[in-house]
Amino acid sequence: MLKNLLFVFIVASTISQAYSFKLLKSTEKENSSKFSTREMILGGILKGALESMHFSKLKIDNNLSSKAFDEFIKKIDFGKQFLLKTDVNALEAYRNKFDEEFVSGDLKLIEEAFKILKERQRFVEDYIMKMLKKPFDLNESHTLETDPEKRKFASDFNELKKLWGDILTYDVLSRYVEFKDEENGEGEKDKDGKDKKVKVKEKKEKTKKLTHAELEKKAREAVEKSYVRIFSRINKEKRSEQLDKFFNAVTRVFDPHTHYLIPEDKEDFDIDMSGKLEGIGALLREEGSYIKVERIIPGSASWRGKQLEAEDVILKVGQADKEPVDVVDMGLREAVKLIRGKKGTEVQLTVKKPSGLKKVISIIRDVVQIEESYVKASVLQEKGDKRKYGYINIPKFYRDFSDRFGRNCTDDTRKAINKLKKKGVEGVILDLRNNGGGALKDAQYISGLFIKEGPIVQVKEHTGAIEVLKDTDTSIEFDKPVIVLINRFSASASEIVAAALQDYKRAVVVGGEHSHGKGTVQAVLDLDAYVPAMARAYVPFGALKITIQKFYRVNGGSTQYKGVTPDIILPDPYAYMESGERYLEYSLPWDKVKPVKYTPWNKFSYKMDALKKKSEKRVKDSKKFKKIEQSVAWYQSRKEDTLKKLNLKSYEEEKDDLKKKSDELEIKEINKDILVESVDKVEKKDEKERFKEFSESLQKDPYIEETLHILDDIFASL
Repeated sequence: MLKNLLFVFIVASTISQAYSFKLLKSTEKENSSKFSTREMILGGILKGALESMHFSKLKIDNNLSSKAFDEFIKKIDFGKQFLLKTDVNALEAYRNKFDEEFVSGDLKLIEEAFKILKERQRFVEDYIMKMLKKPFDLNESHTLETDPEKRKFASDFNELKKLWGDILTYDVLSRYVEFKDEENGEGEKDKDGKDKKVKVKEKKEKTKKLTHAELEKKAREAVEKSYVRIFSRINKEKRSEQLDKFFNAVTRVFDPHTHYLIPEDKEDFDIDMSGKLEGIGALLREEGSYIKVERIIPGSASWRGKQLEAEDVILKVGQADKEPVDVVDMGLREAVKLIRGKKGTEVQLTVKKPSGLKKVISIIRDVVQIEESYVKASVLQEKGDKRKYGYINIPKFYRDFSDRFGRNCTDDTRKAINKLKKKGVEGVILDLRNNGGGALKDAQYISGLFIKEGPIVQVKEHTGAIEVLKDTDTSIEFDKPVIVLINRFSASASEIVAAALQDYKRAVVVGGEHSHGKGTVQAVLDLDAYVPAMARAYVPFGALKITIQKFYRVNGGSTQYKGVTPDIILPDPYAYMESGERYLEYSLPWDKVKPVKYTPWNKFSYKMDALKKKSEKRVKDSKKFKKIEQSVAWYQSRKEDTLKKLNLKSYEEEKDDLKKKSDELEIKEINKDILVESVDKVEKKDEKERFKEFSESLQKDPYIEETLHILDDIFASL
């Protein structure tokens, strides 16, 4: 891998110097803009790197420019809340000019687009501030389309005013109900994010209840404050943020994981890579107007709290007792600054779940508790059954590359297997659910713990060269039945393990419809390292995260896009979420390379057809799985219902129905017939509390119940 990255850096350096020299000479003759020299150099470096090193081998030409134009419009006005249809039509003149502007540095599209956008934003800002000075009718009969994809750009200013009138009505409605709930003692949280038992009666006696008019005014004032902050940020937008939108409109067409990092983002990226994980422990992404949770970092405050989840949309950020700040339409960098903070301080996040449920989550910032993110093992046994099974949870594939003798995922998994063998387990459940990946080396080695030897994964370079990573250790740590658990948040390295053990017919893979489908590798290029001496005055340039490799299974199929399809598919509690590469526009496609020779497991075989039939029957009769299927169907119907009534009664009825239904569909039943035993001594009070919580999470989990039954079926057929 080091050899490959070194090659990348050398090529990038060569390209950047060639482009920079040519562009500097050109600029000496014709400098049409104060920005052109710097942006000409930056465009040259990015174009050269993308075209020569990206796995897809795309060219920045007219065809790509047209797609980049659509992405650019989304980036500057995702919600279709500012630009008019005529504005977009006027900008169409630049549809096929991204390739030209990349090379020339004369970014006329930026100049023209942001000139129009600023004018429209001033118009909207003035209109909003006037509207919020007078009371709103909260009993409107019409609706607001909340899905920007279903909206059209306003045809004129009157239509734009109508849209904003509806948006503001919905905002005021939301704040009105929020304040009303607070007044009634609903929605208040303790430091763990749980509902406080508020004595509503006492509260009413101490505080005079606000009238409808007073609540409406309070809500309106809160919405006004929020928009003052939003437009303050919009009006201070820097040139670098405009460049971010321009250049990343192009990188997005290459694939979703290729991204230009402006200098400010590069600084944040360096902080994250340094391992300073003090905060809430969530990886976030910007999606249109919203900040979404990409994944939760194992061992972090968010991970321990179990309330913030992947795909949650963060709407507001509050500091302890201070009024929360609206982060809708706020840039990711600014939102992260609000969320980050010192260990021990409190942050309150108002989030919207994929189901539509809004929730206030209180998190005490902390550093990642490393112990919590390590491999965990326990013994599982059904009451009345003599047979014991091992359970190994791998939250991520960790390895300290700076210390060759440091702790790593493979060694910890091997130790866990040995402890389980001493306990007499006859099968193992390897839980890779929610494992977003990590060190490729550990995916290679951990797969090898269960087979004698052979290829594990094929890695194809952007050059076309293929390297086969193998297990060369002929020892087998565990030679009995294995079940691998995955879900749609199992990605990258975890998909490699699941795919390898499936191809070798070594394990039965169990899970939802598919894994994530992240079968690509990215390198991060520090662009400043490739700027020649004559252009050093123009740094910093930021960085480029670029996709350079792709993973393939030993059978030749890629893990990219499709992911891994389980042998036994169980109802997927996240089926209503569009989470995975197959849902991302411009994700690299699935394809195949030549299979490599490998010897499938022959010590015993799984009677897969019989296992599937028995599992299907149990699932059909399971109350927990029925509840999962009902919740998926209900959440899906809610997700598709994007037209919202601008009516107080309807809003409150919908909110109450959502909370009631969410509570009703939550799986709370603890199966005490599943006995959980630790492989280590649990003596300290905090250790006992953590183990109790861990045990109950397994006893609630219908996937664990079913995998235990599948293991029983396997042994019955051997």
